[in-house]
Amino acid sequence: MTEARGRRVGLALATVYLVWGSTFLGIRVAVETIPPSLMAGVRFILAGGILYAVLRLRGAPPLSGRQWASSLVIGVLLVTIGNGLLTWSEVRIPSSHAALFVTTTPMWMVVLEWSAFGGERPRPVVLAGLVAGFTGVFLLLSPGRAGPGSAELVGSLVVVVGSLCWAIGSLLSRRLEMPEAPHVGPATQMLLGGIAQLVVALALGEGAALPDRGPSPASLLGLAYLVVVGALVGYTTYMWLLRHARVSVVSTYAYVNPIVAVFLGWLLAGEIVTGRMLIAAAVIVGSVIVIITFRRPSRAATRAGEAHVRPPTSGRAGPGLASASRGRSRTGATR
Repeated sequence: MTEARGRRVGLALATVYLVWGSTFLGIRVAVETIPPSLMAGVRFILAGGILYAVLRLRGAPPLSGRQWASSLVIGVLLVTIGNGLLTWSEVRIPSSHAALFVTTTPMWMVVLEWSAFGGERPRPVVLAGLVAGFTGVFLLLSPGRAGPGSAELVGSLVVVVGSLCWAIGSLLSRRLEMPEAPHVGPATQMLLGGIAQLVVALALGEGAALPDRGPSPASLLGLAYLVVVGALVGYTTYMWLLRHARVSVVSTYAYVNPIVAVFLGWLLAGEIVTGRMLIAAAVIVGSVIVIITFRRPSRAATRAGEAHVRPPTSGRAGPGLASASRGRSRTGATR
């Protein structure tokens, strides 16, 4: 790698770290005066719709009926449920906590691939990483002051369930018929998942829950940031990295993003960082590093010549849909 290219890769990697790490705080700001499902639906309809329109204008072929159906299934799992539960939870828990719980997605991927998708038994070091990682989750779920029915505990458990659904959707995306043209799958998943999320918002009556004066300027700015910077800038930068850097390097975002999210939550939102939280964060992030480093690729991924980085969104686009192969994107939404 030339020095100039190395600088471009470093800049792109820093962009993904910062952009997708900041989307958790962006969600928190956006849902201050915009109901969560409504905000998430609008966010992904705009991001997915813009991206899909641009791709079609550039000559991407239309999807078949089966590909639209696959995009709907994956979009609902990743965007409507996975990201939707994350967004809902950030009304109840700090963005830094949400980011750490989202980091459990690679752990769920390993467990599900082994137990439900016919994958190989994980190596002992990966099993140890799983045990340590879920121990860190337990530490974070047990802050001492939160009772069994507290909003904080409920919000935390909801994020964990959302991450589990994200992992299921990511694994299914390898088996369903997805569009062959680059980036079309992520665009349609965001668009269809966003439409389903908007249906949920309307069913919950969130349209009537808007403040009488409408959303605050800060919430509108947060929504715009999630669409433009989080989804479009973050996603396109991530895809550029996949073409110009090793997947092992690009995958580092999975454990750098939560560190960025914790720091920004503390710095910009005044979120409290306790000693227990720092210990739990170190255990969870360390476990994810071990799992990503030592995990064997699945048989399906090996046969396809793929190296899936993460289940995606810009920041769960993200951060957001972000699971891709060396050659082409299969899923890609952000948090």
